[in-house]
Amino acid sequence: MAAVGPRQAEYANNRKNRSEKSEETTMVLYWIVLPIAWVVWHLLWRIEVTGREYLIGDKAGRGYVVAANHISDIDPVFIAISVFSWKRMCIIAKEELFKNPVIGWALGCLGAVPIARGKADTGALKKVTDQVEKGHGLLIFAEGTRSKDGRIGKIKSGAFVVASAAGVDMIPCRIIYNTKSGRMRLFCRVRVCFGPAIPAADLHIDDP
Repeated sequence: MAAVGPRQAEYANNRKNRSEKSEETTMVLYWIVLPIAWVVWHLLWRIEVTGREYLIGDKAGRGYVVAANHISDIDPVFIAISVFSWKRMCIIAKEELFKNPVIGWALGCLGAVPIARGKADTGALKKVTDQVEKGHGLLIFAEGTRSKDGRIGKIKSGAFVVASAAGVDMIPCRIIYNTKSGRMRLFCRVRVCFGPAIPAADLHIDDP
């Protein structure tokens, strides 16, 4: 194996420093954006949160995976302000959302990681798994896409895979918009419901 020269070592060190500074900047923005989002969202919607006691991993400083249903593009904000952890939460979001400068910036501040739908995006999954192993929470939409009628669709394996690989509990979550259509509307009542944690031992996935 070829020895690493001084230039390569310096480049690697500079890249690591830039990454650490970027992470610190994101954390500062997260602490600024999250409280503002909490206030704004509570002015625009009547939000009710149940089951926060099941977020024991967050209180103990352990990582965890929140597996939620998906109805609106702003579902991640409802869940992030419901968890309201000062330890930045990771969020898996479709890469198309990041094409909008405003939404992309806001999601980035809230810890979102873009993922390519319909592809085996192993890079993104490894990144969020590493974060969960370090004690961060992760939000992943179990259906992999938004529901058009508010009903829960077919559950995909992503949340199970990450929770199993990181050795953490998975917490089911459901967002309910109290409207006739089941879709999000301004000033409607919104319920964010967390369920009992599923232990990591029950999520073990064996290779076929």
